[in-house]
Amino acid sequence: MGLRLEAVAFEVADATAVAAFWAGLLDREVRTGPTGALLPGDSTQVGLRFVSSETWQVGRRRLHLHLTSSSIEHQRRTVETSLRLGGRHLDVGQGPDAEYVVMADPGGNELCVIDPGNSYLAGTGYLGEVTCDGSRDVGLFWRDALDWPLVWDMGAQTAVQSPLGGTKISWDSWGAPPIDSRARSRQHFDLVSPDPTGEAERLVSLGATLRARSADRVEMADPDGNEFIVRAG
Repeated sequence: MGLRLEAVAFEVADATAVAAFWAGLLDREVRTGPTGALLPGDSTQVGLRFVSSETWQVGRRRLHLHLTSSSIEHQRRTVETSLRLGGRHLDVGQGPDAEYVVMADPGGNELCVIDPGNSYLAGTGYLGEVTCDGSRDVGLFWRDALDWPLVWDMGAQTAVQSPLGGTKISWDSWGAPPIDSRARSRQHFDLVSPDPTGEAERLVSLGATLRARSADRVEMADPDGNEFIVRAG
């Protein structure tokens, strides 16, 4: 199998501005190209891509990011850096006693700065988690699609993680309304494979749906209807 998760992609009004925010926050470089502004990841940290779109406000957001903290001071510095780079505080009903801090980047994408001592995210690195709305079935699909171990499977929540460790990707359907598989999402997974066509056939056998195909990319949806793209690479 040759499928690799290159990045989590976000549609935004201004990809350059949002990428600059995350580059400053994560201390990563930005690579611009025809597919947007990419902040490459590595063997344990997931990459991020930002794509300028005139329809970025159309559709729902299905995921957000969790940043970890090594201490209360580290958490405070992350929040201050986020504000300095153009982020803002966000009220999602977390209440005044919440130990984590909810923010939004300049594109309106939610991020949570998690408090230190969180055992679930221990050892994941700074970009600790990509947390998604989704069913248990979709978590099992991505386990098989990426060939990543299932590191959490409890109730309505599942999570996978690279065999090398690092960023977790989780799905949670607790209290969430049923997912409309026809609803457009502003975020998607970008994956690369030496053989996108062959990989697409394997993913369909796992439960994915084929949406569109070209010479060097395949547009698909997972069992919950979340779009993702497999490119040649």
